[in-house]
Amino acid sequence: MPHRLFIGIRPPAAVRQVLIDTMEALDGARWQDDEQLHLTLRFVGEVEREVANDLAAALASIAMPSFELALDGVSHFERKGSPTAIWAKVPPTAELLRLRTKIDRVCDLTGLGCETRRFTPHITIARLNRHTGSIADWLTRHADLRDSWQADAFSLFESHLLTSGAQYEIAARYPLQA
Repeated sequence: MPHRLFIGIRPPAAVRQVLIDTMEALDGARWQDDEQLHLTLRFVGEVEREVANDLAAALASIAMPSFELALDGVSHFERKGSPTAIWAKVPPTAELLRLRTKIDRVCDLTGLGCETRRFTPHITIARLNRHTGSIADWLTRHADLRDSWQADAFSLFESHLLTSGAQYEIAARYPLQA
């Protein structure tokens, strides 16, 4: 049975609470649960157990110091002119990009190839659909969203797709050196 995986950073509880506090006053938004709040570094997709185990072992070879991350406002993704998600911006620091490069290299070495999509560091706050009301007021109200934290680990997550939405489970956690 395949495992649906991604690699990301989970913000601490205080930062997740700042994000949760924005989750209001937007009709039709599907707000993320606390357990779903993360910064994706690399989406892996569905892989067999052997590849998942190889990836988990290879990620343990990544050595890097911990580093600071920040929230810096909000934005949205859209498809065909309609918003599909709203998210908190995470500025792409040199350390974050270095970690992402190391992860991409490990994924390539384990046979998963290199990532070809543009990296836009963010934490998804809500999923939207065509029934969602206008997001302009929400974006304006939360434009000054700011916080920061020390990223002291990254994780390999397994995503379970349920009728109620995706449920994420940390399969392995990789500490960054203090």
